[in-house]
Amino acid sequence: MTDNSTDWYGPDTATFGDRLAGAREAAGMTQAQMARRLGVKTTTLTGWEDDLSEPRANKLSMMAGLLNVSIIWLLTGEGEGTPAPAEGDDSGDIAGILAELREIRAAMRATSERAARLEKRLRTLVQAQEAAE
Repeated sequence: MTDNSTDWYGPDTATFGDRLAGAREAAGMTQAQMARRLGVKTTTLTGWEDDLSEPRANKLSMMAGLLNVSIIWLLTGEGEGTPAPAEGDDSGDIAGILAELREIRAAMRATSERAARLEKRLRTLVQAQEAAE
């Protein structure tokens, strides 16, 4: 049996969004409740939890205070944060799966952006070649 509390929210295991969602859930808040307390739309908070966008420093500071975690923990997984789910907690499997899905989505997004950059370079090269002919 491994100690899953060691790296549950660590930088190699979780993203900012994973830590934010985990801390929010540990604090017993819904997305709507937290969004209201931060003064943002629920879709904004969802974007942060899904790692589609990042909050500004003032909202990050407010989040850390609301969730009783350090800003550094939210950003890196190091320092004072939310403890890992209990060993017998069934949500660990769900959280692990969600974390893996977020990692896959982030990798897909990065690959898609890379493909778009390559496509743009290729178009530029083709246009330059056509102009030279």
